[in-house]
Amino acid sequence: MVDKQGRLSLAYQNLSEIPANVQKHHASQIYQLDLSHNKFSDLRSLEDFTNLHTLILDNNELTSHVSFPHLPSISTLWLNRNKISNLSVIVEKLRTRFPKLKYLSLMNNPGAPSFFNGGTYQQYMDYRHYVISQLPSLETLDDQFINMEERLEAVRIYKQMVSKKKTIKTAKKKRRKKSSPTGDEEPEVLQVGDTVDIE
Repeated sequence: MVDKQGRLSLAYQNLSEIPANVQKHHASQIYQLDLSHNKFSDLRSLEDFTNLHTLILDNNELTSHVSFPHLPSISTLWLNRNKISNLSVIVEKLRTRFPKLKYLSLMNNPGAPSFFNGGTYQQYMDYRHYVISQLPSLETLDDQFINMEERLEAVRIYKQMVSKKKTIKTAKKKRRKKSSPTGDEEPEVLQVGDTVDIE
């Protein structure tokens, strides 16, 4: 089942969860796990796979809200051809759950625009810059090496965006305070669909 290098493939098994015997008896022996072409939508059951460094999840039913356990040993993660549409949500999960991630592939997901799924060049570059800026340990994204120039550009772009958001937020606060008769800041009223920045 598990080979001498600690590799196990459960691809093309129509699975939606890890088989109990694998989880109970082999989890700590597995270093590379292939779960591609299955029906996984939740991966919390991987919590016992503490030595796992490579996880292949291509062609499953994973969305942006998939639950991952904390797996600090993971360095390679393939999530190609899933249903991931919200890039910021999935990237935040990857950042916190896989702090040593070096090789990531998100190709052919709705949230990862490219020529292959109808995205423009600008959308593709925005996607790359965002992911690179949020995952500092990343070395390769979608089979493309990240060079220092690209990393610096990604950090520059997203640092400017964060700074601009803070400037706009500060200006809005000042306007509210100025327009208040008492000089006190009026509470901000949130509408459905608004996003909230936590500083």
